[in-house]
Amino acid sequence: MVQYIWQEEKWPVFTWHSDVVLEALSRCNFKRGQLLGRVASLGMELGLEAQAAVLAAEVLQTSAIEGHSLDPDSVRSSVARRLGLPEVGLAKPDHYADGLVDVLLDATVNYNQRLTIERLHGWQAALFPTGFSGLHRIIVGGFRKANPPMQVVSGPIGREKIHYQAPPGESIEKEVTLFLQWWQKTEGQLDGILRSAIAGFWFVSIHPYEDGNGRLARVITDMALAQDERAAVRYYSISNQIMEERQKFYEVLEMCQKGGLDISDWLIWFIGCFERSITRSDDLIGNVLQKARFWESHSQKQLSKRQCKVINRLLDAGPGGFMGGLTTKKYMGMTKTSRATGYREITDLLDKKLLVQNPGKGRSVNYDLAWPDPQ
Repeated sequence: MVQYIWQEEKWPVFTWHSDVVLEALSRCNFKRGQLLGRVASLGMELGLEAQAAVLAAEVLQTSAIEGHSLDPDSVRSSVARRLGLPEVGLAKPDHYADGLVDVLLDATVNYNQRLTIERLHGWQAALFPTGFSGLHRIIVGGFRKANPPMQVVSGPIGREKIHYQAPPGESIEKEVTLFLQWWQKTEGQLDGILRSAIAGFWFVSIHPYEDGNGRLARVITDMALAQDERAAVRYYSISNQIMEERQKFYEVLEMCQKGGLDISDWLIWFIGCFERSITRSDDLIGNVLQKARFWESHSQKQLSKRQCKVINRLLDAGPGGFMGGLTTKKYMGMTKTSRATGYREITDLLDKKLLVQNPGKGRSVNYDLAWPDPQ
């Protein structure tokens, strides 16, 4: 009995309703063209800042989708180091963040290099530098074994719900080889967004590794888009949007993995998600422009590295976005300095009109940036 998509006789010959899909693709490609036109005017320095913001969001959210939380400061540090941006005041990166940043950059910067089994193995190994996933040792740099079967499950022990069972381990090399042949054949021959949607779905349905399959599927999605745009830089984050729609993502994925070879529902959802990620990219790019305007308006003021670190944290959070406002205690925690130094440097920022005091007195006193007027 056919229960999963890979058991279909004609797997992996996917089908879809062309009229509906092509209409959505046309709208999506138009919006992407508008976005790329806007960012072309940013200039090299701001363009790099925008790339860093999007890459950090992609790293954080592609891990969060799988239930793995990374430290935002460590991720920003990893991204800054790899893009050659200033690391002043940033936290030390950790090896998990480094690994995922390396994989994403390799896939997008080196999008014109051939995708091979060896390259996939290297990516998966980079995601698990210790050889462990949580407390469990896993196979890294190689496909999963034949047994036990790879299942996607949820629920407590004894009452698990099986959402999906992947192809048997002994067929994985054949399945991935077939996928890679399609990947090479369709580059430049199939609409780039459509190709990225199919590639991500196909790869995660094969589920070739013990862990990291979802993250690698989204890396492949990004690589397909980089090949389509002939550009190493992304100004939108698919993972950021998937995280916002995570419940729907899992529902559509499971439905299509059990519903025959027609993947129209997956493609329509993915294209819509892609379109919404472009709309949300205005927020990311807007933050970069706002940050640039702030520093430009205060470029003549002498500040310590600690002060720059705190200001950048507030800029990243956005107006009113730093929960509870900046306090002396939080300043001390972020800069690892004494209360006296923290108080003195906050006072200096107030005197230089970089900070303003929020409403409230006494023990609740806290501060925010003196945000410039919107332009």
